[in-house]
Amino acid sequence: MVYLICYAVTCFACVLGTICGMGGGIIIKPVLDATGVMTVDTITFLSGCTVIAMSGWSVSRALYRQEDVLDMKRTPIFALAAAVGGLLGKEMYIAVAELFADRNMAGGVQACLLLAATFLTLIYTIRKDKLKSRQAESRAVSFVIGLLLGMLGAFLGIGGGPFNVAALTYFFSMPTKKATQNSLFVVLFSQLASTLKTVITGGIPDFDPIILIGMGLFGIIGSEIGRRISKRIDNKQANFLLEACMVLIICINVYNIFKYLR
Repeated sequence: MVYLICYAVTCFACVLGTICGMGGGIIIKPVLDATGVMTVDTITFLSGCTVIAMSGWSVSRALYRQEDVLDMKRTPIFALAAAVGGLLGKEMYIAVAELFADRNMAGGVQACLLLAATFLTLIYTIRKDKLKSRQAESRAVSFVIGLLLGMLGAFLGIGGGPFNVAALTYFFSMPTKKATQNSLFVVLFSQLASTLKTVITGGIPDFDPIILIGMGLFGIIGSEIGRRISKRIDNKQANFLLEACMVLIICINVYNIFKYLR
């Protein structure tokens, strides 16, 4: 039953994650937390590995086909900054988890932060047509934004989220689909750095490798399905799906907050 839950959640999450540029992990992590099928540390690690597989597949394919949705002036800077942010975010998570006798309590802290970030992003997304976006050209600004997004994604164990798309849209005036692809680039390098740190430091939790392999495969399958759907929808439809997903994420995180911190 655990395998079925993990695989179904992963496939569904990565379909939506690819369409909306959320990286899949933002749904995988809170949903599996809510089910309680594994510890928070295990879910965080498996979610991160799945995000690497999904975003890695999507980014590799975009580069191979030379798709023009990537911003090659900024993407390398985002990648470097996200990697540094991923390392810092992992350190922050370890520090927070060690504050509690029960490390699962860290899941409540993650849920609170994810709820706040998602809620603020939802408000921005709804009102963005009334807000004037920026056209930041500075490499320093690109690095700082990539760093902060990488830190947040790694701390939450989700790789990235709708706040990635919102930040890229607001600060760089990217259309939703272009911001989505660049968001996946940030997700990949942030989570890759965070996961490598876990492996190198020997912090890998106990789990059945079959679950990891299956989640990785279903992550790729979900991303491929999501990509095909994305090609058939316009920016307006992509925005609607993004908003609907954020409402779902908010509801799940409210449940997780009461579950862990009551």
